Amino acid sequence: MESLPFPPLPPPASHPSFPTLSMNLISANLRTKVHFSYSIFRRFSVSSLELTSTHELVRSRSCRKRNLLNGVGVRAKVSDDELKERWLASLSCPFSEIARKPTDGGEEPANNSGSEWVIGIDPDVSGALALLKNDESDCSAQVFDTPHVQVLVGKRTRKRLDAKSIVLLLQSIHAPLGTSAYIEQSIPFPRDGKQGWWSSGFGYGLWIGVLVASGFSVVPVPSITWKNRFELSGSLLSKDDSREAASTLFPSLSSLLKRKKDHDFR
Repeated sequence: MESLPFPPLPPPASHPSFPTLSMNLISANLRTKVHFSYSIFRRFSVSSLELTSTHELVRSRSCRKRNLLNGVGVRAKVSDDELKERWLASLSCPFSEIARKPTDGGEEPANNSGSEWVIGIDPDVSGALALLKNDESDCSAQVFDTPHVQVLVGKRTRKRLDAKSIVLLLQSIHAPLGTSAYIEQSIPFPRDGKQGWWSSGFGYGLWIGVLVASGFSVVPVPSITWKNRFELSGSLLSKDDSREAASTLFPSLSSLLKRKKDHDFR
């Protein structure tokens, strides 16, 4: 077979330098990609390292594991406290900023958020409002029945809070702006039924709305808190014990606390 003729190769000296240049470019591109990949890999490595360290901390000795879990519990507790503070802030007197602005007559309305007046409220439809005024000389107390009206619910007549009369009652006591109003927190019980749940939630929400809109700072208080404070919790204690405790603290109101409905000691 006849061989095909091939042109002679040029001498090595006449070779251009582009292969070397290409290698340099490839090498530079490769280094860039490798460096970029290394950066990404390092980020993943750091995350993996942190995750590994966390897992190692959890899997370490029991005391260290308890410390880690306790730390998580502290963070959760702080978060719960912050939520409670936000809730109370939303129920505070809304006129603190407005009170700093002068009125049409040029006078600044008084804001007595630090006053010695205190209001306590049983938000039930048969509840009451108690007012304590602590003056320099003595401490006086007043009690007002919660205003209510008869309404028709289906075919039955039921009692509901009278919102307008409650507003007029709050205006009549002339409490300073920002006075604290402690209201018993409404907690429904299964035995109360749907109507009881609705009625208690309605009264609780209505009182809070009216109080905040009227310039009071509302503080919800669970019933177990004040009952424990005055040693009135327990199955052996009755409503009469609550009325007796209230009459002992406020003898001037003893004549107003003879009814069974007056047992809720606020």
